[in-house]
Amino acid sequence: MTTIPDFPAEIRAPQGSVGGVSSFQIQIGGTEIYTPGDKVDVLVVMNPAALKANLGFLKPGGTIIADKDSFNTRNLKKADYDTNPLEDDSLNDYHVFRTPATSLTREALKDLGLENQVMTRSKNMFALGVVNYLFSRPLDNIIVFLEKKFGKKPVMLQANRLALEAGYNFAVSTELMGPSIIIPPANLPKGTYRNIDGNTAAAWGLLAAAENSGKKLSLCSYPITPASEILHELSARKDMGAIVFQAEDEIAAVCAAVGAAFSGNLSATTTSGPGASLKTEAMGLAVIAELPLVLINVQRAGPSTGLPTKTEQSDLYQALYGRHGEAPLVVMAASSPDDCFYYSYMAAKIAMENTTPVVLLSDSYLSSGTSPWRIPENGELPDISVPKFDKPAEEWKPYLRQPDSLNRYWMSPGDKGFEHRIGGLEKQEITGNLTYEPQNHEKMTKIREAKIEGIAGKLPKQKVIGAASGKLLVVGWGSTHGAINTAVIELLEEGGKDIGYTHFNYINPLPENTEGILGSFEQILVCELNNGQFVNYLRAKFPGLNFKQFNKIQGQPFFTSEIKAAIINTLTE
Repeated sequence: MTTIPDFPAEIRAPQGSVGGVSSFQIQIGGTEIYTPGDKVDVLVVMNPAALKANLGFLKPGGTIIADKDSFNTRNLKKADYDTNPLEDDSLNDYHVFRTPATSLTREALKDLGLENQVMTRSKNMFALGVVNYLFSRPLDNIIVFLEKKFGKKPVMLQANRLALEAGYNFAVSTELMGPSIIIPPANLPKGTYRNIDGNTAAAWGLLAAAENSGKKLSLCSYPITPASEILHELSARKDMGAIVFQAEDEIAAVCAAVGAAFSGNLSATTTSGPGASLKTEAMGLAVIAELPLVLINVQRAGPSTGLPTKTEQSDLYQALYGRHGEAPLVVMAASSPDDCFYYSYMAAKIAMENTTPVVLLSDSYLSSGTSPWRIPENGELPDISVPKFDKPAEEWKPYLRQPDSLNRYWMSPGDKGFEHRIGGLEKQEITGNLTYEPQNHEKMTKIREAKIEGIAGKLPKQKVIGAASGKLLVVGWGSTHGAINTAVIELLEEGGKDIGYTHFNYINPLPENTEGILGSFEQILVCELNNGQFVNYLRAKFPGLNFKQFNKIQGQPFFTSEIKAAIINTLTE
């Protein structure tokens, strides 16, 4: 099961208007699901505006479950309908199930002493009851959820339960619904699962990294859509040792995070594009000071304010290059909501083990979408080995390094014998003293670069799905994995023997076997939700290869059908 919500940026958009419509899409199946799906089989609409906004996402011949009570003259006018689509011929290509959801909900709740407005809010539970009947699902789990949600509000518990049962019973009693849809249970690997959204998963990944490294977690952030939920989640986790500081602005937040890293804590800051712009100078400070700091950028669409609640992958250049001077750092990207747990954990691991800032790219689609997450068993996550100096303190210097990795030893200035200062001015090799000596600056610049490049040898090898060589390699990164993976699997099952697919989670540095994989194919099609940032990065790294690109910049994730069409078009050019 995979889900994605879609909602406007306005806090209080005009009720009943097309611009104010929010939606929630879910795909369920008996096999592993990688995306929320393309066009839907069933569309539930609570008013005319919802129908107008979402009808284009319904498959031909699909089912519409509509609250016919809301299709009144006033609401039809708000949605710019001249006639009632539930009564004219405009929906003849669909199976339309007209439910009196509002009136039947009020009837079911009439003895609870609630106002009409309050009773009407429960009609979503009526619709859920109808949907549960359609998909042959019992109400037991929903009732358990309602009991947990409204256990301290018995009237609201009863209202939601009565509305749910009314919708289910209405569907049972009418013959308009047609046959039920039966989906077998998914055959998942053994384990304990829960559905999780990307922001919660990212927060929990940081907590796990703090636990496994023996460090305290400090999150220093400023609220911003769509990253705020990481701040909210960790602020509620003081019982797990999380130290949370909500700063007055983005710059204060990242500067506090730099200070927390200097003190010896696992330090993180969260933001989205506009906030990441403000954090760039302090990220440069973390680079030159060689401090472990995790910045999670939950990308959103557009420059400036843009489309705050929509998704895009357009901050890649910013993550790679968005600092003055030669300021290399590690850049990573998560692929799915549940994936955010693992890669926030790995971002923290890499930051601490290599005393470097790490940027982890998520996006709006991952942050609020959900997918099943198998809770790791004890000992299943990779160990975290922090570079600590194990000799007498008298032998230590602030920029003394491990000879193989070039990592600076990460020592807390509060530990006896390890008192030291850092700052943004260039430091002398080993001693950490301030110096303007030209050759030292060049040497330190190259050391910082070599340290990041050396991390490539510690990364997992890049994998290929499908053909290991051939006519076309499809490439993705970050949140595009679900749609690309599904498209490639479908094409392989249809006989596409010369197609391979590789997906990148480690962007800088790239895994060591990247060039070998890319060079094994005649063409390389890079699919991304921007205007070609990753493909241009790869072109600069591997100039002799034949790169093609497929881009979408609409504030929406890829559809599987779009990727399939792009692959077929590339093969037939």
